[in-house]
Order: sequence, then C-alpha cells, then structure tokens
Amino acid sequence: MADLLRQTPLPYSESALAPYKSRETLIYHYDHLYKGYVDRYNHHEGSRTFNRAGAFLHDIYFTQFIHPGKGGSPSELTMELIERNHINLADLKEEMQEAAKKLHGSGWIYLATDGTIKTIHNHEQREDIIILIDLWEHAYALDYEWKKPEYIDSFWKIVNWPHIEDRVALMV
Repeated sequence: MADLLRQTPLPYSESALAPYKSRETLIYHYDHLYKGYVDRYNHHEGSRTFNRAGAFLHDIYFTQFIHPGKGGSPSELTMELIERNHINLADLKEEMQEAAKKLHGSGWIYLATDGTIKTIHNHEQREDIIILIDLWEHAYALDYEWKKPEYIDSFWKIVNWPHIEDRVALMV
C-alpha cells in the first residue's frame, strides 16, 4: 500500500512542553488522537478525507513546538509576513485570540502565507498554514479546563520560531 500515512515522531520529549502543555495532554493528544487519525486512514476506517486532514493538521501542530524558553523570537522573514496585516507580533497574538473567540465548537485557527488569520472548521487540509492553533477541546481542556484564552496565551511560549521561519521560507 503506497498511500499510507506515518505519524511524525515528536521532536521533543513528552514532558518537554510543561508547564504550558502537560505530559498527560501531550500523550492523550499525540498518542491517542493524532495516532488515531493515522491508523483509521491506513485501515480505511471512517472518512479517509477527514482522517487524512486530521493527521496533516496534527503533524503541523506538533512539529511547531519546542521547550519553553528555547523558541527564540520571529526573525526578519517571519516578521515581514506578520506585519503584512498586523502591526507587530503582539497585535497578531491579540487577533488570533479574537479569532479563537469567534470559533464556536471544534476547529483550528492559523496564520496563512498571505499574513491573514484563517479558520478551519472541523478538519480540512490547507497548503497555506504557517502557525496553527488547535482549538478542539482535547488540545487544552486537561490543562486549562474551559479557559481557552489562557491556552492560547501559553501557546506562544512554546513556539519554535526557527521552525516557523523554515515554513515561511518554503511557502512565501
């Protein structure tokens, strides 16, 4: 079978993102949910489109993190992208927070290659994702309960900016 998906290994340990993402959340989210999309796709269970998109989005999501304090800051190319539609990084963070408030139910928000913030309801494969925030409750409920704004604030503390820069360089 040539059309099999593979779950990308984590580029950090299961406890590396604490205290912003607990080991328990990471194990549940990565080992159970992300792996489930890959397994269901490979075994032709459920919607292949949904499962492929779920695996695709989780691959982007998990690979964009690094140990707290090790992520650096956005470089010139990334800042140019951010400043196309936002005053600065703080403004982008605020606008992502606002976009998250408008998303009721499950989905994702992301910074696109054109510098805008976009929403994905449910799962959908997109080719213009630079920074991706998972807003399904399983991504934050164990650590933040119903406090989605706190989850989004903590998201920025584990972003691997050199990795984001690599995405920007490949896509814009």
